[in-house]
Amino acid sequence: MRGASVAFRALRHRNYAFFFAGQGLSMVGYWVQQVAAGWLMYELTQSAFSLGLLAFFSNLPVLLLSPLAGWWSDHADRRRLMLASQVLEGIQALVLVVLTVTGLIQPWHLMVLGSILGALVALELAVRQTFLLDLIDVREDLPSAISLTATMGQAGRLIGPAIAGALLVAVGPAWCFAVNALSYVAVVGSILAIRTRPQPPSATRGSFIAGLHEGFAYAWNSYPIRNLLISLALVSVLVTPYQNLMPAFVAQVYAGDPGMLGMLLALAGGGALAGSLYLAARPNAAGLLNVLNAAMVMAGLGLLAFAFSDRWWQSAPLVVLVGLGVLATTLPVQLIMQTLVDDDKRGRVMSLSTMLFMGVGPIGNLLAGSVAEAIGPRLALALNGALCAAAAVWLFTVRARMRAEMRPTVERLGIRSP
Repeated sequence: MRGASVAFRALRHRNYAFFFAGQGLSMVGYWVQQVAAGWLMYELTQSAFSLGLLAFFSNLPVLLLSPLAGWWSDHADRRRLMLASQVLEGIQALVLVVLTVTGLIQPWHLMVLGSILGALVALELAVRQTFLLDLIDVREDLPSAISLTATMGQAGRLIGPAIAGALLVAVGPAWCFAVNALSYVAVVGSILAIRTRPQPPSATRGSFIAGLHEGFAYAWNSYPIRNLLISLALVSVLVTPYQNLMPAFVAQVYAGDPGMLGMLLALAGGGALAGSLYLAARPNAAGLLNVLNAAMVMAGLGLLAFAFSDRWWQSAPLVVLVGLGVLATTLPVQLIMQTLVDDDKRGRVMSLSTMLFMGVGPIGNLLAGSVAEAIGPRLALALNGALCAAAAVWLFTVRARMRAEMRPTVERLGIRSP
């Protein structure tokens, strides 16, 4: 019971409760659209490489724009930035609906609109990292807010693909895009209902270039933060491409349909949801390095085993492990970094985690798509899984120094192991 009360304590704050409700619906719509876009791209091209290309163009803006978005979130009104990003994302979904209903949709449309969405997501995620501080009244509830936000996202990954699979079979991708567009009504309404105090002007206004350099230098010179970001980038490049290759894997290996695709992606989301609930019940960042290391092993070996599974029912528990491993990598990194980072650099440094997880992902997707085109999706995923497991061994070798350099901050904040 105590773990449950710790996990949900952020919901006692009015502003965060509104944010949680609106974003929860939006996350479901987002994943409905993502699954439908991947399946539609594969239907139009019959190419695994095109799936990697779609993911590349969809996530490349996150790599390029996250530092700018992080600097912006340190200096501008975060509520207005969040509201603008959500309105524009809703318009992007409406354009997809119109193009699909009229039969004009082409692969290049999916790539261009995916790039636009990626640019807006870069802004949204960078702002969200710092906006959470504006939504809660007690700083001790920040870990709960971060974990619940991740739980909300993973619940969307669980529910969204299942809905997408059913809609793709029954009525086609246009309805999937329409569901996403409608979800933004809820999220825009929730942000309008939020009341936050005006942000004071930044004490270190400076130029964008100087501010960006300060954020990069701060992250690079911190040994724990640097290694956390490297771990995040490795998991992004090596493991997350399995989601974008899944349509080709389902079609080629299992001879499956959109329903099977939605089910497997939903199971991965279920594993991630379980991980986020477990982490939400932890009161602070103590002990999370162990969780991170175990998660990288789980993600790598789970992906390796999944690559050689011959039946969907064999793959089902494995994608749960992979989803759990990816979430239990990303969320501990965020929780530890939120604990270590100074408030005046929070937006810029936290945007680096967005850049290295979602932004570096395009490189992994493009590489995985190319390798899958040459040797098949099975061997491409197996190679990535083995490399991720090797990366976990590297992290194990640097944990002791990371703990030693984190100890002064941990002791100053009075953090104790749960």
